[in-house]
Amino acid sequence: MARVALVTGGTRGIGRAISEKLKSAGFQVAANYSGNEEAAKACEQELGIKCYKFDVSDFDAVGEGIKAIEADLGPVDVVINNAGITWDGPFHKMSKDQWDKVIDVDLTSAFNVSRQVWEGMRERGWGRIVNISSINGQKGQFGQANYSAAKAGLIGFTKALAQEGAKKGITVNVVAPGYIDTEMVRAVPEKVLESIISTIPVGRLGKAEEIGSMCAYLASDEAAFITGATMTVNGAQYIAG
Repeated sequence: MARVALVTGGTRGIGRAISEKLKSAGFQVAANYSGNEEAAKACEQELGIKCYKFDVSDFDAVGEGIKAIEADLGPVDVVINNAGITWDGPFHKMSKDQWDKVIDVDLTSAFNVSRQVWEGMRERGWGRIVNISSINGQKGQFGQANYSAAKAGLIGFTKALAQEGAKKGITVNVVAPGYIDTEMVRAVPEKVLESIISTIPVGRLGKAEEIGSMCAYLASDEAAFITGATMTVNGAQYIAG
């Protein structure tokens, strides 16, 4: 039977590309979403996968969502913690709500989801967790103290969890995208976008499917010896030491 993969924030942008690549790789895919019903319906119809609405920042809601997924598809073998938001602003103007909401959705959600499938993965002796960080979690970014902290936190979370899962056949890795050609990035003013692209040595934005391909590989049996790693997919815009 095909393994089950859960992609949080899996119906739009990078998340949808990840869902599509995992489906192509033979996984049964459950795509989580929080609010955009139209995108979820399109994802189900066009990709032939099941979509589940729940708030990844709410531990109990995640538990109910995973119960529904496992009742429909079976135990979750792969988790791609992709769900994330931005709420930018200079730190001297940042509200506690801005901080809390971004940390809850971008970082705490990875605990909420991973914790509830972890014991099952340990019992079965196989599992894959991929946490989607960001170039700005590696290098920081003006106006994104909350987002950069959350995305950097995912890297530390991954390194610790990889050590706990290693002897149980569970790998835990990070994919850290640079600037990817998504709807959100395309909404940036043209001059700003040009200045961003000028700092990318390969001379273009990344493609969502390139992130999807990396996730699909890390979710495979072939990637069993890769764990605790941060895979940077940013066109050499930032090279971590």
